[in-house]
Amino acid sequence: MKKVIIFSLAFLMVFAALSSCRGRATVEELTPPPPPPPPEVEEQPEVETIEKIEEPVVVKEPELTEEEIFMSKTLEEINLEAPLQMIHFDYDKYFIRDDAKPVLEANADWLKKYDTVVILIEGHCDERGTEEYNLALGEKRAKSTLDYLASLGISADKIKTISYGKSLPLDPGHNEISWQKNRRAQFLVIKK
Repeated sequence: MKKVIIFSLAFLMVFAALSSCRGRATVEELTPPPPPPPPEVEEQPEVETIEKIEEPVVVKEPELTEEEIFMSKTLEEINLEAPLQMIHFDYDKYFIRDDAKPVLEANADWLKKYDTVVILIEGHCDERGTEEYNLALGEKRAKSTLDYLASLGISADKIKTISYGKSLPLDPGHNEISWQKNRRAQFLVIKK
């Protein structure tokens, strides 16, 4: 009987050992292993970096004076800008009206500013009257405009005149409004 007891005891111990191993294995299988620790990163001292931003190189053109800008333009460009304003006349008259005097004063100021300029004053008329009469009236209008500019200090040798009579109307209409527009002295820069 001693053998049975020893055998039973051995059996119990083996059984107990196996039971404890099985329980441990089950626990280990159900619980996932912990994640590995993150790799150690050495902290580097903060270094302030300044990025060099390259700006585009801007080549500044030399600033031109108003006179240099004027001289760089063509006569066509200057005349398209119309720096000299036209004046108008009453029917069958060639004297300078009061409303035209400030316009001619502004024109004279501009001509003094650009003292090398030579201009042409065109005398125009409306369609009424003969061609010969209107050519003579247009010439008187251009001449009275020249005389007024000369009285404001503009040299007469810087001014040329021409009469177009009724041949170049500004407004082709046949009524008083059109005729008023066509009775004029118009300016053209012919030399700078």
